[in-house]
Amino acid sequence: MRGLGSIDSLSSVLEGLARRLGLESKLLESRLRRDWISIVGEPIASNTWPDQVRYNKLYLLVRNSVWLHQLTFLKPTLIQKLNQAAGGEFVTEITLRVGEIPARTAASATTPPLDGGVTLSEIELAEVSAHVSAIQDPGLRLRFTEVISRYPQAPTPPGWGPSRVP
Repeated sequence: MRGLGSIDSLSSVLEGLARRLGLESKLLESRLRRDWISIVGEPIASNTWPDQVRYNKLYLLVRNSVWLHQLTFLKPTLIQKLNQAAGGEFVTEITLRVGEIPARTAASATTPPLDGGVTLSEIELAEVSAHVSAIQDPGLRLRFTEVISRYPQAPTPPGWGPSRVP
């Protein structure tokens, strides 16, 4: 019978599964894309994009040849920052190439995109922000904000005040 100390955490089980299935590089790519600005800083992040990670080599898209030249001198620093963010020695080399940088979404994680003619008052916007503020992942927080914004609260039926529960 196994003791309580031998129970594996969910994160260690998932890490082991990702390693066995060969998904570590895909998970690292996803993490780099999600946290790119906080890892490398705004000036570099606005002119670069982590394209893919293969065999511990990061393929980095760069806006133009000027940035490519500048980043050649910053490779050791970038590798150090990337490995620190990844929590291990996952990137040993960086290959730079000039390419199209994907546009970042202009909407912030707290301001919902108001598509489909939905307009929110400041009170409703503050309520939506309060509901999604505990979500750590910026992309997930944005998606939840979009969903909540599309479905404003239904009007309260007559006689159903805050004190009455159905």
